[in-house]
Amino acid sequence: MRLESVERIAAALNDAEVPFIVVGGLAVVAHGYGRQTNDLDVVIRLQPAPIRAAFRALSALGYLPLVPVSAEDFADPHHREGLVLEKGMQVLSFHSDEHRQTPVDVFAREPFDFDGEYAAALVQEIAPGVQVHIISREALLVMKREAGRAVDLADIAELESANG
Repeated sequence: MRLESVERIAAALNDAEVPFIVVGGLAVVAHGYGRQTNDLDVVIRLQPAPIRAAFRALSALGYLPLVPVSAEDFADPHHREGLVLEKGMQVLSFHSDEHRQTPVDVFAREPFDFDGEYAAALVQEIAPGVQVHIISREALLVMKREAGRAVDLADIAELESANG
């Protein structure tokens, strides 16, 4: 993952007024465990206008979904839920030739109360004038426990050790 790409993605989403919360490996790093991560995991408000704006913002940076899903399809809650139930989609992955080292994963479901977590999020400036909302430590730990993968369990152990 490249910091410059993360900065450009965050700036583009902010400029497009897309409410988003950084989760996953980058959030783990922000909460005190310095591990490597290969992608940018985000939860956006899953409503039609923010979804369309996110697709436009990412597209402007050369990002396209890895599977053939349009903004309109992803914005349609019934279609999106079908992708989750029928295809097992947890995230919609985006790739850019210009930003090859920084894929973006957008969650297909909001794994928490978006408004509450957005208000509780850690807000950090990652570049001059570019702020990101990072999932709270408590909500991150819940997400990691629910995912239950080996890497998630290791993250939990490190975060709990680092933060007492």
